[in-house]
Amino acid sequence: MAENTLTASAVTRAVGDRHWRVLVGCLRATFRTGDFATGAAFVARVAAAADAADHHPDVLLRYPDVTVTTTSHDVGGLTQRDVDLARTVSALADELGIDGAPARSEVLEIAIDALDIPAVRPFWRAVLGYVDESAEPGASLVDPSGVGPSFWFQQMDEPRPQRNRIHLDVSVGHDEAQARIAAALAAGGHLVNDGFAPAFWVLADAEGNEACVCTWEGREDD
Repeated sequence: MAENTLTASAVTRAVGDRHWRVLVGCLRATFRTGDFATGAAFVARVAAAADAADHHPDVLLRYPDVTVTTTSHDVGGLTQRDVDLARTVSALADELGIDGAPARSEVLEIAIDALDIPAVRPFWRAVLGYVDESAEPGASLVDPSGVGPSFWFQQMDEPRPQRNRIHLDVSVGHDEAQARIAAALAAGGHLVNDGFAPAFWVLADAEGNEACVCTWEGREDD
């Protein structure tokens, strides 16, 4: 029997708010290691714990932080395995005296509005060298190396020549959205639409190029 997936709100409650945030079907935490050697030591411990659990996250080591991302690919969502691994990784960070930086955790997606998605999607798949995220119809295109942002396609009902048809989706922790929006507005942006909040807010720069600040709230649990 396939393992049940958990809702974003259930996962958020289970892992607490010190380190982890639910972002676009994954659970992600950024840890401020302060130096590369400490980061490498932390990654080694995370790798050992992942092998022991037989559940392997994506780990990005940089100076001066480490980002850990986990999801259960086999069931297409978050499960108790991810919650358990997140708790283990947090405990390892505590042992090394490493603090979390939740505001640093985000997921970037690029959305392309199209009238005929089957006609344009193969072009982007080819030119980017990306692959299908899954076999499901309408699945996003993803970087096979796991580094670049994913691309997804939004169905248009009619041409919209008056606006940019490519926009960015910046998914942040549910408690980070207001700060990110305020910073964007203070930097010269303006609010286009908040009718779908807290799932997403549509913002634009001074010339009308759009970006959405997104969270899990108002989506999965509905």
